[in-house]
Amino acid sequence: MSLQDPVSDMLCQIRNGQARIRPRVTMASSTLKVAVANVLKEEGYISDYEIKDADGKKTLSIELKYFEGKPVIEKLLRVSKPGRRSFKPKDKLPKILGGLGIAIISTSRGVMTDKSARALGIGGEVLCIVA
Repeated sequence: MSLQDPVSDMLCQIRNGQARIRPRVTMASSTLKVAVANVLKEEGYISDYEIKDADGKKTLSIELKYFEGKPVIEKLLRVSKPGRRSFKPKDKLPKILGGLGIAIISTSRGVMTDKSARALGIGGEVLCIVA
């Protein structure tokens, strides 16, 4: 079965795992998913991630992060969808909760946060919002 939106599936798996207070979630791996997981790790929203090779198929295992029994990620929304892409120039990139949250942006220089994209002076596709 092929997925129409793998990034949305990844975000849904993370939300569901945190709702059930799971220590980790596992899903099929892709380059974009690994890039999003890397940004989440750098920003402190997840503990760690690793890529495993099982029977010739790569899987991405994300270790979820909790603080005092509650998930660190309170809000995880997909912005750009396959049917309606959301591209923003550098001056129109969203600020989440006045800078307390992040927007993950796919740019010509890779996947990064909205703050990094603004610092580099580039825009891109707004993949998701994390708070």
